[in-house]
Amino acid sequence: MTPSPDQPLRILHAVRAPVGGIIRHILDVANGQASRGHVVGIVADSLTGGERADAAFAEIAPRMKLGVHRIAIRREPHVTDLFAWMQFAALIRNLKPDILHGHGAKAGAFVRLKGRSRSTLRVYTPHGGSLHYPLTTMKGAFYSRLERMLMNRTDLFLFESAFARDTYQRIVGTPAGLVKCVFNGVTADEFDPVTLADDATDVAYVGEFRHIKGADLLIDAVARLRAGGRPVTLTLGGDGEETAALKAQIERLDLGDAVRFIGHVKARYGFSKGRLLVVPSRGDSMPYVVIEAAAAGVPMVAANVGGIPEIFDSHADALFAPDHVGAMAEAIAAALDDPAAAAARAKSLRERIFQHFSQKAMVEGVMAGYREAFAKR
Repeated sequence: MTPSPDQPLRILHAVRAPVGGIIRHILDVANGQASRGHVVGIVADSLTGGERADAAFAEIAPRMKLGVHRIAIRREPHVTDLFAWMQFAALIRNLKPDILHGHGAKAGAFVRLKGRSRSTLRVYTPHGGSLHYPLTTMKGAFYSRLERMLMNRTDLFLFESAFARDTYQRIVGTPAGLVKCVFNGVTADEFDPVTLADDATDVAYVGEFRHIKGADLLIDAVARLRAGGRPVTLTLGGDGEETAALKAQIERLDLGDAVRFIGHVKARYGFSKGRLLVVPSRGDSMPYVVIEAAAAGVPMVAANVGGIPEIFDSHADALFAPDHVGAMAEAIAAALDDPAAAAARAKSLRERIFQHFSQKAMVEGVMAGYREAFAKR
């Protein structure tokens, strides 16, 4: 049965790890859906996220009429997945959602293990995740087979970038279900300009400390610039599994006076701590940090990976070859040598974000996808 256009939907979002851009995306979409009168809930892992996730869920909980539910869900395949799935299935039976929207590989699998139903739509947004593993690796081969098995148990794919969609179809296959691209979006107040801090360094990084995010490459680029006679300084805003390794790298390269850690911070605060934001990712789909920085008019250079070129569009001169320390160092030097050009590019990019990457457009795109999938049924 297809809901009428004005009928409130019961929507349950599911995610494993409530951290980083993925939870930011879910909270923004869920808030937007609740504001439009829909009945929304969230299911997330209870083992990760820490106090930040607890605080974020506490803030949104009063608006989630289907509730906020935490289940222990491990990152890698594990024997406890059976018990987690049983808890998840019990929630589905009790909450009776019209939409089951899984975000990321693990939650996406849970959602699609549910059998086909005329009353419930199974929606999947990969968010990169398992798509970053090469097919030549054991993990890549395993995840691609799992995705292929679940592909046609999916009523609607909502990719956040054309890159993610094309990568999925190349690695996994072409789904029988509906496929849509909906860009991530930011809220109106994120277009306010960021005031540069008095103690700003030359360069800033804001994000998780994970191998795929490339903070170690940025540290190497700073070391290269300094070895070449440029006394570049760096602020690292973030935390994660590679924190100790990054600190050891800085000590090994004798960069203690040039690099500082400020811990996990709100993105805009992190942006204020550097004259130039650098996004050194080895791989990404549609990173929020790039959209947030562009919305705020922050001068930025970034790796030419994933969906980042879709954000920059005609401003590709600010993108450098990924996993290439020399190319990154050259891009940083060029931006620092011509701050006027970097500022002009940031202003133009801000206008593009305003037109194509708003939270309103994101939520409306997601809802349009739901309606179209129901109609196709």
